[in-house]
Amino acid sequence: MKKVVGYAIAGLFGGLLVLAAAMFYLPKMVNQPSSPSNSSAQHYGSLVNNRGASILPNDFRTAAQKSMETVVHIKSSATQKQSQGTDPFSLFFGNSPYGGFAPKVGTGSGVIYSDDGFIITNNHVIDFADEVEVTLYDNRKYKASVIGRDEKTDLAVLKIEADHLPAIHIGNSDDAQVGDWVLAVGNPFELTSTVTAGIISAKGRSLHMMSKNAIESFIQTDAAVNPGNSGGALVNTQGELIGINSAIASTTGSYAGYSFAIPVNIVTRVADNLIQYGSAKRGTLGIMISDMDSDLSKELMIDISQGAYISELVSGGAAQLAGLLPDDVIVQVNNHEIKNVPDLMAVVGESNVGDLLKIKVNRHGTIKEIDVKLKG
Repeated sequence: MKKVVGYAIAGLFGGLLVLAAAMFYLPKMVNQPSSPSNSSAQHYGSLVNNRGASILPNDFRTAAQKSMETVVHIKSSATQKQSQGTDPFSLFFGNSPYGGFAPKVGTGSGVIYSDDGFIITNNHVIDFADEVEVTLYDNRKYKASVIGRDEKTDLAVLKIEADHLPAIHIGNSDDAQVGDWVLAVGNPFELTSTVTAGIISAKGRSLHMMSKNAIESFIQTDAAVNPGNSGGALVNTQGELIGINSAIASTTGSYAGYSFAIPVNIVTRVADNLIQYGSAKRGTLGIMISDMDSDLSKELMIDISQGAYISELVSGGAAQLAGLLPDDVIVQVNNHEIKNVPDLMAVVGESNVGDLLKIKVNRHGTIKEIDVKLKG
């Protein structure tokens, strides 16, 4: 009996010690992420492991707040003539009371590029439109004029008559890496000022969805993007623009896991050209290219399977004049590694007529560096 009582007292004493320790340490553990003395944890809103590495995503509130007011809603409308067979009124009256015309309306998003009213969006958002209306984050509405369009990059610039607008901060898409957290900001399904989060899943994606000479080197993300997001912002966790959301991979027309954005380094060059000239002034290399692969590697008897393979040269083009040859494999441009055609298109797409590109090629197993001045 004495042993039982002794065990009970020992157990009670041990329990009190555990309870006291828990009361001492638990408040510190719970309050640490928001403790004023731990400014890093409070700012980022993330948990860290015992090595100090983040194990949860950063707090996206600051990035969302900085970018939401810079993204606008765009309504595009056009009047298109209907055929008699598709006009329901013609079945009864022979001619529609609207004169055989019916409006076509589309919506999308845009990003305020400058505080004096220049706005970037996708070309496919406004390419059919007679009228474009822009609604700001604070619900002010403006008629917009189309300053310029570029089908090859699916970009367009609009202008509204307004001043002191909240222009977005421009980032650097070259610095964005696979695995980085990003936010997509836009107006899907007429749900204005919607923010979704994801990571960069890949870079340099080509979807072959535009014209043959299109410049496609998309940033691929798993942030949810739907119809209405086109032309909206892809931003990093600092709220800086790193891309313009442009497309989704889907069999239904709605988000199915992956979305694609035009890198901001291409966007800004095209936008500046459209604002200054009304069209995109881009340089060309004058080459026909394809992705390097293991089959080409065996055919050329070289030990590489990545790069941009030159199959033909345009007579009198920049590449031919500089000394590039068919069967050369471009592996680097201006210190940017070239793994495929989209990588090369991205570098050229960021360049202007007259720019000098330092190109490294693998020529039958030998690396050569050749300077090429882009032609118009």
